[in-house]
Amino acid sequence: MTLDAKIPAGPLVEKWERHKFEMKLVNPANKRKFHCIIVGSGLAGASAAATLAELGYNVECFCYQDSPRRAHSIAAQGGINAAKNYQNDGDSVFRLFYDTVKGGDFRSREANVYRLAQVSGSIIDQCVAQGVPFAREYGGNLTNRSFGGALVSRTFYARGQTGQQLLLGAYQALCRQIDAGNVKMFPRTEMLELVLVNGKARGIVVRNLVTGKISSHAADAIVLATGGYSNVFFLSTNAVGCNTTAIFRAYKKGALFANPCFTQIHPTCIPVSGDHQSKLTLMSESLRNDGRIWVPKKAGDKREPQAIPEADRDYVLERKYPTYGNLAPRDIASRAAKQVCDEGRGVGPSGLGVYLDFSEAISRLTEHTVRERYGNLFQMYEKITGENPYRMPMRIFPAPHYTMGGLWVDYNLMSNIPGLHVVGEANFSDHGANRLGASALMQGLADGYFILPYTLGHYFASTKPEKVDSSHAEFRKAEEEVRERLKKFLSIRGKRTTTSFHRELGQLMWNECGMSRTDASLRKALQRIPEIREEFWRNLDVLGSHDELNTSLERAGRVADFIELAELICQDALHRTESCGGHFREESQTEEGEALRDDDHFCYVAAWEHQGVGKPPSLHKEALQFENVHLAQRNYK
Repeated sequence: MTLDAKIPAGPLVEKWERHKFEMKLVNPANKRKFHCIIVGSGLAGASAAATLAELGYNVECFCYQDSPRRAHSIAAQGGINAAKNYQNDGDSVFRLFYDTVKGGDFRSREANVYRLAQVSGSIIDQCVAQGVPFAREYGGNLTNRSFGGALVSRTFYARGQTGQQLLLGAYQALCRQIDAGNVKMFPRTEMLELVLVNGKARGIVVRNLVTGKISSHAADAIVLATGGYSNVFFLSTNAVGCNTTAIFRAYKKGALFANPCFTQIHPTCIPVSGDHQSKLTLMSESLRNDGRIWVPKKAGDKREPQAIPEADRDYVLERKYPTYGNLAPRDIASRAAKQVCDEGRGVGPSGLGVYLDFSEAISRLTEHTVRERYGNLFQMYEKITGENPYRMPMRIFPAPHYTMGGLWVDYNLMSNIPGLHVVGEANFSDHGANRLGASALMQGLADGYFILPYTLGHYFASTKPEKVDSSHAEFRKAEEEVRERLKKFLSIRGKRTTTSFHRELGQLMWNECGMSRTDASLRKALQRIPEIREEFWRNLDVLGSHDELNTSLERAGRVADFIELAELICQDALHRTESCGGHFREESQTEEGEALRDDDHFCYVAAWEHQGVGKPPSLHKEALQFENVHLAQRNYK
């Protein structure tokens, strides 16, 4: 298989504008003849559905939540990047492009990243027009703050609720189209299979999560906007319902899965408190603007933080990375936290934590100012931990968060399966081996508002899909496959719950393929995962039936896919014997403990093709070309 990224010719700064002109268009009167299915209603899905419907296409949008506004995009806290240079501090489209490529450790496409930087300013204009309440300066202008991996302030924010406010903007645009009859919304509905007709994506099979009814839906194109797969680790910052099923069903139908081992560990999470937890809580990276990360200098120092004098504190990020300090990129900050905890200098009952201290900021800015900037985040922290962060430092520790890997897509956001488009975190395209903070919201809205509406129209105009409806034999076949799979879950009648398997898998992945990986740890995981899969299909216990509300059955399907995905992640991590970004192979590091890339052998996208359960997938490579930035060892010191 030859991977054609369809990157336009010409200078980098002209590629997108030239491509927009050269793409084929659909007559406005003909747009209503085309039907599009969008799976997911987060920022990428809702913005895509609203924009495509506004253009005149017929759209069906599916989400497993009870409302589109419950999508996990609401959990994003700190902000959204854009190259507006409102602070007049030297920002530009090219600097945002460069910071993103460098932040991803040179494992992303230049063309995609530059386009993302180009459209970033339009996102802010769009959201302001929708009424998103971005923070403003005294004079009324939009204000910005800093985020990791950048020396400029380009992050727009709405206190610590940026994702929620942006999603409300996209949601109201979606509701406008629902009311106009251009979007048909299907909440509490989960995609369980992708349907191909003559090699093209032409529909999906879904289950109504309330009634259990299985149904098919046909369209001229399918868009997956279903987010990431960090819940493969069981405990993550993702909502409990976040899953990989939609993109993994597509993978098993032939879509290539790119860079699955590129998983991000976020440094600013409330530490694990016990086995009772089903998820972890993220504290926004924006807190590192004013919070200082430190640990005791001596191992085993268990004094209260207020009792430890300055001379006995190690401000580890400021010491190791004086230029970027506490705003070092996430992968670097996470490894630094792990290192000091491994040295026995971690804080808290478990020793797996570092302090995030605001005492200096409160003294410099006043508590009122800090409360204005981060009040809801501080309130959330106190509610969860019972500790007042205005009086004592927060305790944080890294946790699984974002996944840079996802389905492979070309420059037009289409997978190798014609008609199957993938947007937002569900694709692999823009962040390389590490995503910079405040770039997830930027990518999701860029894909939905400003990229997919052009490229999807080009697909329709270029292919003119033949008429297919859900009575086609391929739909009946896919429905039967779904029903058999559900019946199999219910027929096992073993002795273990879905959650017990998920927790065991997550602990294995965290220990052997988490913040750092070795050849031995990955081989250990690859030996154990098939054993977990075998026991899962032999000893799972799912009560109830398939024709009713059954959350245990929902989770069983999701965990079954996580088990297979975990094996793919470990295979990808084992093959990539370099370190880059969030993928840290202990065998490949500098003398100072930083990630050491191997550009001679691994400067490519690793796209995997499914060959069957228990069989090794086939590897396809998309070489990465760097013509506008020079490959270099990342340096944030």
